[in-house]
Amino acid sequence: MSGNVFGSGFVIVPFGESHGKCIGVVIDGCPAGLKLDVDSIQKELNRRRPGQSKISTPRTEEDRFEILSGIFNGYTTGAPIAMIVENKDIESSKYDKIKNTPRPGHADFTAWYKYGGFQDYRGGGRFSGRTTISFILAGALAKQLLKKVLQIEILAHTVALGGIKVERAISVEEIKKNTEANPVRCADPKIAEKMIKRIEEVQREGDSVGGIIEAVCINIPTGLGEPLFRNIESELSKLLFAIPAVKGVEFGSGFRAADLLGSQNNDPFIIESNKIRTESNNAGGILGGISTGMPIICRIAIKPTASIAKPQKTVNLQSMTPTEIAVEGRHDPVIVPRAVPVVEAALAIVLVDFAIQRGLIPPILPKSG
Repeated sequence: MSGNVFGSGFVIVPFGESHGKCIGVVIDGCPAGLKLDVDSIQKELNRRRPGQSKISTPRTEEDRFEILSGIFNGYTTGAPIAMIVENKDIESSKYDKIKNTPRPGHADFTAWYKYGGFQDYRGGGRFSGRTTISFILAGALAKQLLKKVLQIEILAHTVALGGIKVERAISVEEIKKNTEANPVRCADPKIAEKMIKRIEEVQREGDSVGGIIEAVCINIPTGLGEPLFRNIESELSKLLFAIPAVKGVEFGSGFRAADLLGSQNNDPFIIESNKIRTESNNAGGILGGISTGMPIICRIAIKPTASIAKPQKTVNLQSMTPTEIAVEGRHDPVIVPRAVPVVEAALAIVLVDFAIQRGLIPPILPKSG
C-alpha cells in the first residue's frame, strides 16, 4: 500500500516537493454542500508560511492557494477536491553543492539510499517541512466541517522551547487570546518573551532549538475510534509523526503516568449536565482507543531544526570518505511556532475522518448561506 494516502472516510493524498512546481493535496470523501470559507483556508496557510518574523526563515513565499476541482458555486460538490500552492521563492544552487554530502539530522541519506539517488534533493524534496502545506490545506477544510457540524474546536500552542517551559495549566481562553499575539505562539506572554530571547541567543551561535506543542480538542463526541488497530490514539499519532521533525507524542498525563499511582492517574466518573464525564482528564479524552467525550489533550515533541550553520561531520556519498558540512541557505532557528497550525490540521484530519465513518457528518450537508 502506498505511503502517501491517509484516511478511510476523509482520504487525503498529498503531493509535491520543496523546490518543485507546487505543493498540493487531493481530498476524497468530503461531503457535498459545505459552503467553503476560502479566507479561513488562506488564514491557516498564513500561520504556517515562512518569513513571519525575525525568528523564521527569510524565504518569502506568499503561499496563495488555488482550488482545481471539487468546488462549484462556492460549495463542495462531493467530488475529489484538489488544491495547490505554487513554490515561487526558490534558490536551489546551494543544494546542488551538497547533494553528495547528507546533512546530519535530515532525511538526505535515507532518501538517497531508498531511491537510489533519484530523489529530489533540493530543499529536502519530499521530506521538507514545506510539504506540510498539504496538511494545512486538508486540515483547514476538515476544521470547517468539524466546526459547522459538530462544533469541534482544535487549539494548539507552544508549551516548551529551547528548555524554557510553561509550568502552569493554560486555559482554553488564554490559548485563544494569547497564542497568535507573539511569534513563538506561546499562550503565556511572560514565558513567550523568555523563549524569544533564547532563540535569539542560539541564532547568534548558528544553532537551533526544538520544543513541545500542546493541543486541545474540545466538544469531542463520545465513541470516536476503531479498536484495535485504528484506535483514535494510534491514528492521531500516525499522522502527527508524518509531520517532519516530530519525535514524540503523548496523550493526557503521558509519560508522567509512569510515576503516578493508579489512584492518582485514574479519572473518576461523574454526571454533569445529564452526561457522563470524568472528574479529571489524565486519560487525555481517550480510553481504550475510544474518545470519552472529554477534551482530547496531547503534546508533540519537535526536534531542533536540522539545518544549522555550525560545522558537522558527514560523508561524501560518491567517494565514501569523511568530510564536514556547514549548511548554508535560509532556515528557521526553530520550527515549533510554524508547526503549531500543522499540528491542528493533522488532528482535524483524523477527527473528521472518524466522524464521517461514524455517521456524525452526513454525505450531504444542509444548504446554508
